[in-house]
Amino acid sequence: MKGDVDANNRNFINLPAKDETRWLPVTQPGVRMGELADGRMRINLGPSHPATHGILENHLVLDGETIESVDIHIGYVHRCFEKLGEHYGYNQFLVCTDRMNYVSSPMNNIGWILAVESMMGITAPPKAQVVRMIISELTRIIDHIICLGILGVDLGAFASFLYMFHERENVYEILDKMTGARINNTFCRIGGLEKDIYPEFVADVKKFVKTFPRVLHETDLLLTKSRIFYDRTKGVGKISAERALAYGFTGPNLRAAGVDYDVRVSSPYMYYDQVDFDVPVGDDGGVYDRYLVRLEEMRQSLRIIAQLADNIPDGAHHADVPHAYLPPKEKVYTSMEDLIYHFKIIMHGVEVPTGTHYFATEAANGELGYTIVSRGKKTPWRVHVRRPCFWYYQAFPEIVTGGLLADAIANLSSLNVIAGELDC
Repeated sequence: MKGDVDANNRNFINLPAKDETRWLPVTQPGVRMGELADGRMRINLGPSHPATHGILENHLVLDGETIESVDIHIGYVHRCFEKLGEHYGYNQFLVCTDRMNYVSSPMNNIGWILAVESMMGITAPPKAQVVRMIISELTRIIDHIICLGILGVDLGAFASFLYMFHERENVYEILDKMTGARINNTFCRIGGLEKDIYPEFVADVKKFVKTFPRVLHETDLLLTKSRIFYDRTKGVGKISAERALAYGFTGPNLRAAGVDYDVRVSSPYMYYDQVDFDVPVGDDGGVYDRYLVRLEEMRQSLRIIAQLADNIPDGAHHADVPHAYLPPKEKVYTSMEDLIYHFKIIMHGVEVPTGTHYFATEAANGELGYTIVSRGKKTPWRVHVRRPCFWYYQAFPEIVTGGLLADAIANLSSLNVIAGELDC
């Protein structure tokens, strides 16, 4: 409800009183958190809560320990990334994609760069594409490590968290050496990589491929056959394939429901159609199946990395596209042509042909798609991100209603809702 507007000074007058109950579920208007008249309890799960793993707010109505209704809210971390994308250059927007799913940020960057390259008709050289694939699968693994490690912690299994997070740090060491940053690894550029791989890159990757299977096996022994973990997860939060598709699920959560869909297989990009790997599929879509699918996906990522590590091609790490890729600094100082290209990219940006384009990749949480509308300028006219978390978080109320409060924690962990990706 708006107040009356004074057309002369554009200030609001007669502004209505603030509605103190507008944020509450409509089932019980005017009632704040706490005990309801009939003995039920209304509580907040989040936004600041150790088991929500992000700034998520869920209003729950409980009858004892049973969840009767859920009202989910997003918006706490809204950083207007899509709108920023309309003001940043195509390479500049990488600082935003880094911070969407900050757990596996290189996959976000690679998806964005592939979308821009497909619009411009640019194909990165084989070396760049193979390295991109290796980094993608490494970050898929660490994303799943965080999901499964914290799922175990939320259910009381702390040892598996320690085993897996040690290996996660080993991947971060590789990313740190490769990009100079531990978390926000902005190493892609239009046409290739920001710089070539470091000399020990292949040896470090092979070492991880050799040591990580032992940790996966230990995690399997600790959790998969654990009576407590099994009872806390098997059949909890089930969702049918039909309902998952209706909500727009993709990725591990959709495959856990029995749908064999993976962007790497259905719409191959880079060299995914030239490597051997299997797509694990679950049965009932519940917490236990989500766990098993992600566990097996890590093994399949290791298969992909092992095939690629021995076959990184020689050659350039970026395409010959001087109008889009910044020349080396030493050439800028010694070559007039490179100086001109450097000046035009910095001052005028990278111009993308007019048109509308959508490009999707298989990120750790599912189909990550970028829609770009270009009018031939140095910045996009419109940017929209299809972030996987947004689609399956909307199913959270249906999944947890009728279950126990403790099961809501398990469900939220196994869905792997990353707030920065959900609310971008």
